[in-house]
Amino acid sequence: MKSLVCLKQVPDTETQIKVNADGSGIVTDGIKYVINPYDEFSVEEALKLKEKFKAGEVVVLSVGPDRCVEAIRTALAMGADRGVHVCDEAVNNGDPFVMAQTLAAAAGAAEYDIIFCGHRAIDDDFAETGAMLAELLKIPQITLVTKIEVSADKKTITCERDIEGGKETVEASLPCVVTSQKGLNEPRYASLPGIMKAKKKPLDVKTLADIGINPADLGEPMLTIKEIKKPSQRKAGVMIQGDTPAEKAAALVKALHEDAKII
Repeated sequence: MKSLVCLKQVPDTETQIKVNADGSGIVTDGIKYVINPYDEFSVEEALKLKEKFKAGEVVVLSVGPDRCVEAIRTALAMGADRGVHVCDEAVNNGDPFVMAQTLAAAAGAAEYDIIFCGHRAIDDDFAETGAMLAELLKIPQITLVTKIEVSADKKTITCERDIEGGKETVEASLPCVVTSQKGLNEPRYASLPGIMKAKKKPLDVKTLADIGINPADLGEPMLTIKEIKKPSQRKAGVMIQGDTPAEKAAALVKALHEDAKII
């Protein structure tokens, strides 16, 4: 089973994010970066499929600046076989469509039965790249997947996916794009032997020219960030006073009626 995992490096959820002086982005100094959590589900599922079929390859593909190598190496330490890093200033901070175009070009030179993406990235939260990638490659896509079953002949895939209020089962032919959702699996930790092996695993660094893209062909960005700012300061909560539950209930109803005006 040959899997291609599209991986994004994002700020750690425990990192304190600060907006830079001109509001054009965030302060990157001192930020700890990690694999996008939804992409970790993808790496784990690709490894499980390789183990199930006792054959194949797991390739990790990432687009971004030099620091992305750390995330790729982490995936290699988990068990992925090799990495591909597209690093080019023309796309390192691209919007979802630019990223999808770049991933599609890089994927076009690879062999795969399935392409995994996280269903969204926790930094920009767009949840668009996977779907765009499938469209550009002209292959099926199944999104928000929480369960995967690949047929013995590796020609079809059956997935359970989250929908509002329930689950949906979808079958598609392979190859296809699958976007991973929380609940698909529990990602493994990189072992010490895995970390040592990862240092020797192949990691190809490519530019846009290497994957056949002329930056001029990407066109103008379809998304422009005008300003980034922190959420407005919330007002302090109101403490309801009273000596008994009945008094507190009466005070709460009065506040909801007279102050909040919602009843």
